[in-house]
Amino acid sequence: MNEHERKLLKQITGAGLPAPVVEYLFHPVRNWRFDFAWPDLKLAVEFEGAVFVQGRHTRGPGFVEDCEKYNEAILRGWRVLRFTDKHLWKQRALKVITRALGHE
Repeated sequence: MNEHERKLLKQITGAGLPAPVVEYLFHPVRNWRFDFAWPDLKLAVEFEGAVFVQGRHTRGPGFVEDCEKYNEAILRGWRVLRFTDKHLWKQRALKVITRALGHE
């Protein structure tokens, strides 16, 4: 878990929200994991790192792989929320997660 994921997890638990499962393996064949998941709600959070410095998620092969992963998740009934480090400012990610968990 990187520093941004740790910060988001701290925001989630600090707000009194249910703790997610970290690195949840959601696919029975592929080794696809969600950064955070609430399996009973089929809610997942993916943290997209290094967006502004040509990291894995914004270069061709990584982007294509992410598309496959997210499409498969949606076909399996998952809601996938995606965030960057910019969403940690002013707890923007936390606000969306709070709504998705039904704790508005």
